[in-house]
Amino acid sequence: MNDQPGMTGTISPQDDSSTSIFDATRFKIIAIGVIAALAGLMSGLDIGVVAGALDLFGKEYHASIIALEWVVSSMMAGAAVGALSAGWMSKALGRKHSLIVGGAIFVLGTIGCAMSWSVASMISFRVVMGIAVGISAFTAPLYLSEIASEDARGAMVSTYQLMVTVGIFIAFLSDTYFSYSGNWRWMFGVAGIPAILFLIGVLFLPYSPRWLMAQGRHKEARQILLDLREDPLEAAKEIRAIREQLDTKQEGFKLFRTNSNFRRSVALGVMLQMMQQLAGINIVMYYAPNILAAAHFDAQSQMWCTAIIGLVNMLATFVAVGLVDRWGRKPILYAGFTVMALGMGMLAMLLQTGMTTQSSQIAAVFLLMIFCAGFAMSAGPLTWVLCSEIQPLVGRDFGIAISTFTNWMTNLLVGVSFLTLMQTLGTAGTFWLFAVLNALFLLLTILFVPETRGMSLAVIEKRLMQGVKLRKLGR
Repeated sequence: MNDQPGMTGTISPQDDSSTSIFDATRFKIIAIGVIAALAGLMSGLDIGVVAGALDLFGKEYHASIIALEWVVSSMMAGAAVGALSAGWMSKALGRKHSLIVGGAIFVLGTIGCAMSWSVASMISFRVVMGIAVGISAFTAPLYLSEIASEDARGAMVSTYQLMVTVGIFIAFLSDTYFSYSGNWRWMFGVAGIPAILFLIGVLFLPYSPRWLMAQGRHKEARQILLDLREDPLEAAKEIRAIREQLDTKQEGFKLFRTNSNFRRSVALGVMLQMMQQLAGINIVMYYAPNILAAAHFDAQSQMWCTAIIGLVNMLATFVAVGLVDRWGRKPILYAGFTVMALGMGMLAMLLQTGMTTQSSQIAAVFLLMIFCAGFAMSAGPLTWVLCSEIQPLVGRDFGIAISTFTNWMTNLLVGVSFLTLMQTLGTAGTFWLFAVLNALFLLLTILFVPETRGMSLAVIEKRLMQGVKLRKLGR
């Protein structure tokens, strides 16, 4: 492929687009964000599809509970591998080409899952899909953070998580439709459509200006930034900042071994990703029909309620995208973990009563929606935003790779243990556990998480390397 950046064109100081009804620069930024964030849509489809397909697939192949847990969790094992390889790939091939590789692997995995002939083959192809998801989960937020301006960075990176929730909702709707015929193969197969669209769209994306400058391609980087910033002075300032950062060679593992300040930022990224996954969102995304079955919903009601929960999850993410650069990261996280702790705790109380009335069933669905809304407006998108902001450039690829790997390994732990936890602790006891965890995460946010709204990546890095306390890295 020729190294020609897409969507470029110099903006001169005399450009009057700012007074035009149609803002071409803003449109380009939005288009780039949506196309890159389609990687999140693919991930969401992969996360959501298994909720409806799991029981149908399990019945056809007489799968045990442990086998079903691994059908769910094998995707996370692949994603962990993909996240680790994405660090090298995004540096060597570039952010754009890494997204292309991820999309191609996703198409392969999707077709394989739809054609699976045994539990073993399904697990194998779920691993393949997971590799694609891991590559995308690492590369897309990184790419978006490097394309976005400082004042829009939070919203741009949050767009990735928004598309994840859109994908989950579409998967839940698709699952509901195909549940009437019991066709789990088509549940998996339809996910190939957005993967193909993503592959086409990403060909038109510009390269990351940071990556171009790291490759010595300064002229192309400057051209892209002039095209994506309304003010040429802003573009020039950003180019100077990137050049200063690139004076230090990218040596993440060496820096991790020798610099305690960098180890702090890596540890914070690991903590944030563990908090996101142990909050419990994916027990709902993967096992919502099982949870609703414990609340005595019939099969079709389980699927429709799952779709409604997916809708709430998607809509609440719009709230985060709109508020992340207005309210800041920490206030939204405070609200999110509080809502999730209360939602899980109240649901546990309901489940202890036995769920014998219709009103208690309705309340259970409402509490699941409240929990999902709390996650989708806070820890869901903001974890990726913060992890893309807190790592210094010299170790950025390494730091994000480690935190993303942690995300998927923790996701794997949750997915592979949930059904067993419900058998061991009981449904109510399991939800009490997640309520306590969310209360703990609220405390950890207060103690360690910085407020990075409106802060440049260069300033955050400077304060980190000066030894400033983590919670004070930002404002």
